[in-house]
Amino acid sequence: MRIYTCTPVAFGGGADFFTRDSGLLCRGLQSIGIESQAVMPKPGGKTDEPNLIRTDAKNLESAEWWRDHQLDAVVLYAWGRPKFRHVARAIHQAGIFLILNQDNGGLVSPLAGFRGWMTEQRRLSGGGWPCWKQIAKGLSYGLLVTDPLRARHLNSGDVVACVSPRAAGHYRRLCRIYGGRRLADRVRILPHAVETRFQCSGKIKKRQVVCVGRWDDRIQKRPERMMQVVGKLIADDRALKVVIVGNAVDELVRWHAGLDLDDQQRIELRGRVGRDELAEILAVSRIFYGPSAYESFGIAAAEALCSGCSVVAERSVSMSAFDWFVSESSGRLADEDTPSSHLAALQKELNDWDRKIRDPGAISATWCTRLHADHVARQVVEMVERLR
Repeated sequence: MRIYTCTPVAFGGGADFFTRDSGLLCRGLQSIGIESQAVMPKPGGKTDEPNLIRTDAKNLESAEWWRDHQLDAVVLYAWGRPKFRHVARAIHQAGIFLILNQDNGGLVSPLAGFRGWMTEQRRLSGGGWPCWKQIAKGLSYGLLVTDPLRARHLNSGDVVACVSPRAAGHYRRLCRIYGGRRLADRVRILPHAVETRFQCSGKIKKRQVVCVGRWDDRIQKRPERMMQVVGKLIADDRALKVVIVGNAVDELVRWHAGLDLDDQQRIELRGRVGRDELAEILAVSRIFYGPSAYESFGIAAAEALCSGCSVVAERSVSMSAFDWFVSESSGRLADEDTPSSHLAALQKELNDWDRKIRDPGAISATWCTRLHADHVARQVVEMVERLR
């Protein structure tokens, strides 16, 4: 069987590309004996890894080009965007089974759920005037132009693959409007893959919380919220350690320097780390805390679950995967978007670990079988064999 993955954007094709999304799924397919390569448009780079096909962007819109590769299936990571509908149509016209990966929480249109969409627009823009500009655009150009073109894109797929159960629910509603029950029935859950290096190692779990993020993305990752919550958490719990992974932006460094010496020693700014080092940190941590305002999936949280950590984040329409992430005695969600609610959720979660209510081996076993790249690859193969 030959199954390729494709991203119609010229991302770098180095080792990092093959640690997530379409690159990692390609590796997962290879690991179970499926012939697979990743496809991206030119230009390439000197760091491009093997098993990566670079081609002219126009070829991705050619049914003949795709037909020449004699494929059984393609998993297309194109977010359902109208601008890439011609790529989806070409693969479909080539007679290749097409799985359309939707890397989002499902609220891509007012038609997917108006109240939830409105809430998400405020979060995506950070509120204020940019929010109302986005809402006005979504209710005018979005409904008149974007939605019909997205519908064409999705109608080319044999499977509309969503990364979480809640996202799939939003897409079923949207697809029922776009193409009736026929299209809605194509919606399936296919989570993002996680590298197999993230698993429960058997090491002792420290009384440690870990936060991972691109902290310069202030609207999404909310470093200010993290600092508010972590500072209070450490002050109230003298036995706790917190490890913060990711680029240490200036305000994070200043905040850390302003803590008293004991708190500084118990809050570690690790900065950017390699994949092996991140796996080691997660292996000995108990809790992953995500202060984000929104996440399309939450790959860092998924990696933490596979490592036997529980997850704490906010209950929000813009964190679609997280109610799933905490559903197997594997974490809890703060009910309100306030520092005090986040703090209370973390404190309760730490208490559950102290009472041995959380089992890192069980958490890891549950999520590894759902999210490890080889298991996600098997889900793809099963879809192709059952639905083709």
